[in-house]
Amino acid sequence: MAKEKHLIALDLDGTLLTDQKVISPYTKKMVQQAMKEGHIVIIATGRPHRSSIMYYHELGLHTPMVNFNGALIHHPKDKNWDSIHSPLPNRTAKKIIQTCYDFDVENIFAEIEDNIYLDQYDEEILEIFTEPDHRDLITIGSLKNHLQEDPTSILIHPKDDHIEELRKYLDEEHASVIEHRKWGVPWNVIEIVRKGINKAVGLKKVAHYYHIPQHNIIAFGDEDNDLEMIDFAGIGVAMGNAINELKQLAKYETKTNEKDGIGTFLTDYLELRDEPIGKDLSE
Repeated sequence: MAKEKHLIALDLDGTLLTDQKVISPYTKKMVQQAMKEGHIVIIATGRPHRSSIMYYHELGLHTPMVNFNGALIHHPKDKNWDSIHSPLPNRTAKKIIQTCYDFDVENIFAEIEDNIYLDQYDEEILEIFTEPDHRDLITIGSLKNHLQEDPTSILIHPKDDHIEELRKYLDEEHASVIEHRKWGVPWNVIEIVRKGINKAVGLKKVAHYYHIPQHNIIAFGDEDNDLEMIDFAGIGVAMGNAINELKQLAKYETKTNEKDGIGTFLTDYLELRDEPIGKDLSE
């Protein structure tokens, strides 16, 4: 009997990518083998399109992509696909920005799809969050003045001793309109998107598009922005390096992102043929 088709959702940082931000050769080979055997692979990341599309091309994907933790669900190779952009209302964004000013945070960074708005010039942030050829997408200066449209997401770089206090305030004052997440080390960044937005929203839409039942969805993750996706997937897999909360929620645990966690799990669970793949799908 032919194996049932699965939808495989891959988080990027700390999951598909090693700590050096590359896809290991073995994991790449086995993800592509899964595709060769008829399974569907998508990327579901907190990253924007501009900093995830290179991995999409490297894997040779022809599927929709979930960016900004579900605030942008689109198909990079099919402009007619029914994409969904769910930004924060600008009025809400301005209130959040004022809260950040009141807390005297280090910096604030807003994104409208691939366009970037940085409150204060910071070379380190620019180097980490943007590629040199994307510098023309950046506007630097007071977000209160420059941010005119509804932002896809807001990133806050708080002072270390204000993180919990700021998150508590966001919960108390803005919980009805926003979702907020704290990034892992080394960047104590708080990311804000519209209420009700998470990776599971994107995963549901893509699974429906491909007619994949929930019990045949495999999702991999490591951080708190993966919680809803891992919970929703019939086969939710926590990386060995995942936060404890995710490990407790997941149905399975695999090796770390440094030890081919995705490649080894897919090989075992889907009984993939570990053979030379021939022509690289990304070529």
